[in-house]
Amino acid sequence: MSSTDKVRASHILIKHQGSRRKASWKDPEGRVINNTTKDSAVSQLKAIRDDIISGKSKFSDVASTVSDCSSAKRGGDLGPFGRGQMQKPFEDATFALNVGEISEIVETESGVHIIMRTA
Repeated sequence: MSSTDKVRASHILIKHQGSRRKASWKDPEGRVINNTTKDSAVSQLKAIRDDIISGKSKFSDVASTVSDCSSAKRGGDLGPFGRGQMQKPFEDATFALNVGEISEIVETESGVHIIMRTA
């Protein structure tokens, strides 16, 4: 792994009752998010990750329909970012990945994520 100061990543975010903002581009009123427990968000994300790893699903396709982040419109692509630009657990997980690798479940104040480092 290079000691680069910038990475590029895509992610899939699932918000839940404990998320700091209870609304998203696809759930502007937060109705679904307010009824989603953290455990169910994690379970859903684990199943999604398994489907992507097994080749059953494509990361960008799932991100564009499932992710609660507005990056869903770009297949989950967040573009390049450096240290100090993302929440610490997200940043640490992304910088620890090799290009093409997909993280385990990462928990932040925003919700739960899986992250794929793309550069």
